[in-house]
Amino acid sequence: MCFDYDITYNDFNPTVFYVSKIRMANEGVYHDHDFTELAYILSGKGKYLVDGIEYDVEAGDLIICNPGVKHMHIITNPKEPTIEFISGFTDFHFKNMQPNSIQLKDGCCILHTSSELKQDISMHCYAMIAEKEACQVGKYFMLKTHLMQMLLLVIREMAVVDDSADQRGCNFESYNKSYAVNRIISYLNENYEHKISLEQIAHNMYLSPVYISKIFKEETGESPINYLIKIRLEKAKDILINGDGGSIKNIANLVGYDDVYHFSKLFKKYYGISPLYYKKNAMRKSASSQ
Repeated sequence: MCFDYDITYNDFNPTVFYVSKIRMANEGVYHDHDFTELAYILSGKGKYLVDGIEYDVEAGDLIICNPGVKHMHIITNPKEPTIEFISGFTDFHFKNMQPNSIQLKDGCCILHTSSELKQDISMHCYAMIAEKEACQVGKYFMLKTHLMQMLLLVIREMAVVDDSADQRGCNFESYNKSYAVNRIISYLNENYEHKISLEQIAHNMYLSPVYISKIFKEETGESPINYLIKIRLEKAKDILINGDGGSIKNIANLVGYDDVYHFSKLFKKYYGISPLYYKKNAMRKSASSQ
């Protein structure tokens, strides 16, 4: 049995930047975004250049350009321009996919819609275009509602499994845990001097705190917070060895601790010696080597 909450993490509440209908009579500009953009071909034919690969597109095709993916519409017949609908949005996360991305089977970026899906998506596209032009009260929320339905229809289409051997739907691979954990580790390394909580990490990653703790421990053998402690203490050791951090309290502050007593306690727990004695030993060794 399948329930709606089985396809998304947390609340499904994307932020919509724009919707538009475009008559593609001129060559596009090769570009990318830091958000997701969907282009749906309403009529005509043409080509799309996406990450260096050219694709033939026609009415009913949906082009998915995830963040950082370069793309451009290519004109094939100026006398018969392509009409397309585009929308840019962010703040969403589907299961088995990276945050703010829609990942098709085999890494493809073009979804050739079935006749039923084509009819439904076209309806939502034209409804959004009409809503944008009417400028009535609640326009943004109406646009968001239609876009959310479009996205869920696409995900449902991808998740359908046909019993026939030659028409099987897309079977998602498991979410790339290593990718998520590496992102968390990078975040910890770049922000260790600031206050960090598991809830904050979860919010930034569009994942639940429970899930983050689970996959992080599976990949590293320890919790994100313990990993953060190790990063901070290693940074503190480097500062103590170099002798340019000032007082122990100042060093504690430099690596993200307001409480010098808590910092000293953790340092001694991990290294068997207080940061003050570690600093003195480092200074002695430095003086004897000169």
